[in-house]
Amino acid sequence: MFARVLALASILAATAAAAADIAGSADHPAIPRYEGAELYAYQTQAFTDWRFLKAPAQAYGGLQENLDATETLEGRLTRLTYRAPAERTPLEIYRNYQQALADAGFETLFACEREACGGRSFNHAVTLDMHFREYQQDQRYLYARLARPEGDLYASLYVVLNQSGGGPNRGRSLIQLDVLEQKAMEQRMVVVEAGELQKGLDRQGRVALYGLYFDTDKAQMRADSAPQLEEIAKLLKASATLQVLVVGHSDAQGALEYNRELSQRRAQSIVEALSGQHGIARERLTAVGVGMAAPVASNRDEAGRALNRRVELVDRAQ
Repeated sequence: MFARVLALASILAATAAAAADIAGSADHPAIPRYEGAELYAYQTQAFTDWRFLKAPAQAYGGLQENLDATETLEGRLTRLTYRAPAERTPLEIYRNYQQALADAGFETLFACEREACGGRSFNHAVTLDMHFREYQQDQRYLYARLARPEGDLYASLYVVLNQSGGGPNRGRSLIQLDVLEQKAMEQRMVVVEAGELQKGLDRQGRVALYGLYFDTDKAQMRADSAPQLEEIAKLLKASATLQVLVVGHSDAQGALEYNRELSQRRAQSIVEALSGQHGIARERLTAVGVGMAAPVASNRDEAGRALNRRVELVDRAQ
């Protein structure tokens, strides 16, 4: 009877915590929550890229100052932010998650605690939530991978004690759990044929393309860009006097100058492919990289960022 009472009390405590969760949120199905924790921030993106810290932070100034300590992965991202029950320490929570991940088959790729993580530098690199930036002296971090046939699952866990922040988080251990499910992006952008490219240039002087693909942080086009590249070549061969700017655009994630330089190199790789593979005269093509400077949608969500990551052909009318 006593065991049943304890089990019922545990269920009631978990139910009460779930009732305090932010509307529309849910635990990740592969990783249970710490008992009694409340989910107060929640975000999912069907497909995005995410930088995971895989080594101690060496420089103060946030993630952009510690890119060598990260690796970038693509897939479905879920970000969950919990406040733990009162009087539960970061170490206790960390050890519980560590065991739960190991039991589920996760392999630890990197783990650190306190100053070994990089102290304040790591604290500012791992999260923008100010509640997590109050007491990095007791921070704990774990980065792990679960190998699966349908795509590997990656998880990072960051736990810290909020000593000086106010509100309901004061004096509580806070948990940041980021989970990325590796998978291929759903190809939703159709190849724009040469005739439609010409119509777009005639109407607006430019046309946006989404069928030229690049891996994250890479400037070399992927092989699945070939169909769209072929249509561009057809357009240029059909209009022997047409000269175009090949303009690379990015979303707003990452540093301004880095994105501009990467979009320039991507535009240049398209020019090289059109010239080298399709025989288009180099003087008819000009590569321009503008990075995040000319969005066509908001960068506040993945749907908008996907529209901003594009290449445009611009007619250099003489």
